Amino acid sequence: MIGKAIRLERIMDRTTRRAVIIPMDHGFTLGQIEGLGDMPSIIGAVSDGGANAVVLHKGIIGSGHRRYGRDIGLIVHLSAGTSLNPDPNDKVLVCSVEEAITLGADAVSIHINLGAPNESRMLEEAGKISWDCKRWGIPLLAMIYPRGEGIDPASPAAIGHCVRVGEELGADLIKTSYTGDPVSFGKIVKACSVPVFVAGGEKAGDLATLVAIRDAVSAGAAGVCMGRNAFQRDNPASFVRAICRVVHDCADPEKALEETG
Repeated sequence: MIGKAIRLERIMDRTTRRAVIIPMDHGFTLGQIEGLGDMPSIIGAVSDGGANAVVLHKGIIGSGHRRYGRDIGLIVHLSAGTSLNPDPNDKVLVCSVEEAITLGADAVSIHINLGAPNESRMLEEAGKISWDCKRWGIPLLAMIYPRGEGIDPASPAAIGHCVRVGEELGADLIKTSYTGDPVSFGKIVKACSVPVFVAGGEKAGDLATLVAIRDAVSAGAAGVCMGRNAFQRDNPASFVRAICRVVHDCADPEKALEETG
C-alpha cells in the first residue's frame, strides 16, 4: 500500500489532511462549456489559487496539464457519459487504471449513480477498478451520488448510503453531495473510515458557497471537490484561493473573500 500513500501525498495536504480538488471533466458531459475553453490557462489559474488537484479525462492531459507554474495533483477520470444520452445518469468506463498510470496520474476517479437504471453495471465496473487500484498502488476517488426516479438527492439517508457503498467498494476518497446540514452530514462522515469530500452543487454566490464549504468542513468533510462553482467564476484563481483559506485554514468565509479578492 506504500504506492497509494505516496500518491495521496500529492493530493492531500500533509498538514491539514484535507484537499481542494477541481474536477474539469465537464466537457465530456456537456460539450464546450464556459470556463474550459483554454485548458492550460484555467488549470494554471486554479493551481495558482492553491488547489491540490484537478480531475481530467485522458485526452485533455497532454494539452493542458503541468506546462508551467505551480505543480498540482492529477486525478484521471475513468468513467463518462454525455447529456445527449436519454439517461444522463448512465456512466461507462472510457479509461483504465493502467492507462491512467502511463499518463502520470496520482489517482483515478470513477462516477457511480445509485438508483439509476444502470446502477448494477456501474457497481460491477467500480469493483473491478478498485481491485486494479489496489494491485497498482494508486488511490481511488469514488464520485457517488443518489440519482434516480423517486430519489431525494439531498436525503441524508441516501447520501449516507452512497458513502457507505463507496467505502465498501474500497475507495480511498469519496465525493458526494452535501446534505445542506452540518449535523446530518457530520453523522455520515463520522461513520466512514475514509476521507469524504463534498461536491460543489448548484452554482451559488461567492459567500454562500464558502459558507457551505465551511459548514461541511466543520462537520468533518475532508474538503471540497468543486468544478463549475470554481472554474466558472470571474476570477477562478482568487476564488480558489478563498476556498483553500476556508478548507485548510478554517478561515471565516467573509474574511477569506476580503483577503483574496
